[in-house]
Amino acid sequence: MDDASWHSPWPTITALHAWLTEHSPVPPEQQTLLRMLKLSEEVGEVAQAVIGATGQNPRKGVSHSWQDVESELCDVIVTAMVALTTLTPDAAHVFDAHLAKVAARSLTADQRRQPS
Repeated sequence: MDDASWHSPWPTITALHAWLTEHSPVPPEQQTLLRMLKLSEEVGEVAQAVIGATGQNPRKGVSHSWQDVESELCDVIVTAMVALTTLTPDAAHVFDAHLAKVAARSLTADQRRQPS
């Protein structure tokens, strides 16, 4: 994907965060905790989809596709981004800085410069 076709997900994440906050029936400190816990739920759904895609439950057989796994992984990413936004209004910067640190310790300089 080239830079011209890429759109930052952060405006949508910010809007989702605002919507969830506005419609939450619990106080802010509980919202924070529940958004962190929501990640575990979503990761569990990834596991369920992988088990279903590989037919590991003999009672259910193949009950999911790898596209279901992709969708569940996207839910994990969105949930994590909303959780990060719950902790800091500067979530995009925090994420970018963290990703740069991971890249610096894991990739060569040439790999970090290569467009994907």
